[in-house]
Amino acid sequence: MEHRDPSKSVNTLDRIIHAAEGKITAGISPTSMMLAYIDWAIHLANSPGKQGELIKKAMKKNSRFLNYVVKCLTHLGNDVDNQRCIEPLPQDKRFESDAWKRLPFSLYAQSFLLTQQWWHNAITGVNGVSKHHENVVSFTTRQLLDVISPSNFLLTNPDLLKVTEQEGGQNLVRGMQNLLEDWGRSSRGEGPVGIEAFKIGGNLATTPGKVVYSNHLIELIQYSPTTDKVYAEPILFVPAWIMKYYIMDLSEHNSMVKFLVDNGYTVFMISWKNPTEEDRDLTLENYIDLGVGHALEQVSSIIPNKKIHTVGYCLGGTLLTLVAAALAKEDNSIIGSITLFAAQTDFSEAGELMLFIDHSQVAYLEDMMWEQGYLDTKQMKGAFQLLRSNDLIWSRVLHDYLLGQRAPMNDLMAWNSDATRMPYKMHSEYLEQLFMNNDFSEHRYKVHGKPVSLGDIDCPLFVVGAEKDHVAPWKSVYKIKHLTRTEVIFLLTSGGHNAGIISEPGHPNRHYRVSLKKKSDKYLSPDKWLESTGVKEGSWWLEWERWLVSKNEAEKVAPPKMGIKGSVAKSLIDAPGHYVLEH
Repeated sequence: MEHRDPSKSVNTLDRIIHAAEGKITAGISPTSMMLAYIDWAIHLANSPGKQGELIKKAMKKNSRFLNYVVKCLTHLGNDVDNQRCIEPLPQDKRFESDAWKRLPFSLYAQSFLLTQQWWHNAITGVNGVSKHHENVVSFTTRQLLDVISPSNFLLTNPDLLKVTEQEGGQNLVRGMQNLLEDWGRSSRGEGPVGIEAFKIGGNLATTPGKVVYSNHLIELIQYSPTTDKVYAEPILFVPAWIMKYYIMDLSEHNSMVKFLVDNGYTVFMISWKNPTEEDRDLTLENYIDLGVGHALEQVSSIIPNKKIHTVGYCLGGTLLTLVAAALAKEDNSIIGSITLFAAQTDFSEAGELMLFIDHSQVAYLEDMMWEQGYLDTKQMKGAFQLLRSNDLIWSRVLHDYLLGQRAPMNDLMAWNSDATRMPYKMHSEYLEQLFMNNDFSEHRYKVHGKPVSLGDIDCPLFVVGAEKDHVAPWKSVYKIKHLTRTEVIFLLTSGGHNAGIISEPGHPNRHYRVSLKKKSDKYLSPDKWLESTGVKEGSWWLEWERWLVSKNEAEKVAPPKMGIKGSVAKSLIDAPGHYVLEH
């Protein structure tokens, strides 16, 4: 009779329960959240000095607020805005309009801001609470307070009341229609309103090319030349496996691929397969070998004896640097340069996303992935939205459901809604080894059983961070400057994780900072770098393209054939290929 380990069935039951919970909590571990609040509450309960300070602050804030109320009531009709108790933070735009300066709305706003400030004082500075738990409690409490902000409700928002009066309540009728429409589309698994106007291969991802190679994990696209002569050395893009590649080939006017092809470059693009339950056991090393490794081999076969200029975006950049570090141990690496877009290699300070990643959270995600064999990005959508809740949640509630207006869909929004999945084993390895343990930057990560180090990379780097990036904060991206011993161009662009990268020439209100770090240069902190580096107006793409020219062979050549030797172009699949169409 076969012996059964009872612990396995218990573990299976736990995983099933956690996976079911995760569908309700948007992938956020309730245990992780409770541990943070318990840590804070116990230490606060045992800190009478801190409690006394908070009581004193509460009394002081109440006194200030009552004085403000008295001044408002005794100066009816006069401007008492310059005597407010508290000013909102610079990034808080909720109470900007003049209507918030009038009674009773000024009292609502001031009361809320004072309450918000008191809770910040209550949560921070409690001696003994771990920094991670303090950050989690501070962040979560801020989100909970944002729920009850007077700007979110009709009767306490003067701007909403004015619109409702002017339109006779029709804005609320449209808002209810919008809410019902969104609810219905979500329940049917449909994309957001307006996405029907965007089609991959129709008005997205339209740069002509061919799929010149495919395996179980990637399709490799080679784009057709548009110039009579091209630079001898090709460019290979490695997008993140968490996103569809066509963010770099959006519409014709803002396609990075088209920009490069029109400037005389031979461009190749990896298009990742959207994994299913059958791909649950794919590993990070599979992504290294079947993904970047095979792509480099194929590009080298099509254009032999030439260096390849590589470009990695987000997680694709992390993967690319792993491959580059492994190849650097060889005497003749085929990588000529590395460009990284919003890509982290040291995760010790990975920003607010670290709030959702600890041992409890990783175990929770693993249980969710175990059940279905993959993690759908929709299951982590809640975490990403919370990072910018005022922009991504409450502003939408206000705009779509209370004002009854619809923001027009654009190509970047359409791409952002085209979610992908991550296989169970690979994503578990990524979270534990790279994100949690920071094995790569600390020389513990192994490729094919051998440890790899960023310090072994000897080709030049062009590294791009974005000022408002909440996924890969620029100060974290900046760390690679001092983890490598090679020439590094660091460029900081305006915008966020996606909009900052898609910053084509002619795009209004764009600027950037850029500087070169030579091999012999000493350490410069990110704050000092920001202070000492001047701002340039315009698109950073032009700066990057000039750098690519300087790293390429001077003499241009005839465009290479499409595909490896012996390929018949007519038999090759047209770009964008099949994998990008998988949902």
